[in-house]
Amino acid sequence: MSLKVALGKRLKEARIIAGYTQKQVAEKLLMTQQQYSRFENGIFELNYEQLAFLCNLYHVSADYLLGIEEY
Repeated sequence: MSLKVALGKRLKEARIIAGYTQKQVAEKLLMTQQQYSRFENGIFELNYEQLAFLCNLYHVSADYLLGIEEY
């Protein structure tokens, strides 16, 4: 499994646990829901600012999202 796909699965899991919809997260990132869904589907890569923002929003570490450590 590629890193983008694994990251996407963890993003989705963390978003659901945090209680957000894709649309709510997309609005916080100033993008459309379709654009955000491409991160969760492993199509697009996050930049550093987006990664840091989502770690804070979901209360998880970058290591978790990147698959370096478990939740």
